[in-house]
Amino acid sequence: MGGPGSGKGTQAKLLAEATGLLHISTGDMLRASVAAQTELGQQVQKILESGGLVSDDVMRAVVEQRLCRPDCRSGVLLDGFPRTLRQAEDLDSILKHHPQSRVVVLNIDVAPETLQKRLSGRRSCPQCGRIYNIYFQPSKTGEQCEACGGTTVQRKDDEEGVVRQRLEVYNQLTEPLIAYYRRNELLHTVNGEREIQEIYYEIHGMLHGD
Repeated sequence: MGGPGSGKGTQAKLLAEATGLLHISTGDMLRASVAAQTELGQQVQKILESGGLVSDDVMRAVVEQRLCRPDCRSGVLLDGFPRTLRQAEDLDSILKHHPQSRVVVLNIDVAPETLQKRLSGRRSCPQCGRIYNIYFQPSKTGEQCEACGGTTVQRKDDEEGVVRQRLEVYNQLTEPLIAYYRRNELLHTVNGEREIQEIYYEIHGMLHGD
């Protein structure tokens, strides 16, 4: 868990590489469902093609179907699910069919103003893909990419107004999960305003009881 720009995807990938756990993002689950061409997958495809939002009921079905596949037997890192309190309750219900499951909820805590700068300050080079941040890691050549000389750009979803909306949605829908998992004594919070490796070592130690 963590707000947009908190680094949860980065940490999930590092942990997957180190532990062998399967890293599954919401997008991965939806794409796998569509690729399988099941009745559910066809339903998801129509929703995505129309630009609509996948409902909690459909997400529950997608997650339940995905977690039953053989490659999930050794454990998974869920990235982007659950996003709402309803989805958290659905996940609890799904996991009742997997009594051997041990659940750990990791929350990467980053101040809202830092998230705003991380996202709205992000610039990318469309030619080579290199990422910069005008606040934390600016290009030494201004708006040009240091690597290839291309002109860096800001993605539409990183514009300040859009970022503010994304953070508001997170606060409304996802932050209540923190209280939910804290009540169930499953929540572990780490400070996400540090170097990537420092955060990773803390999480890795936490998972292994170090």
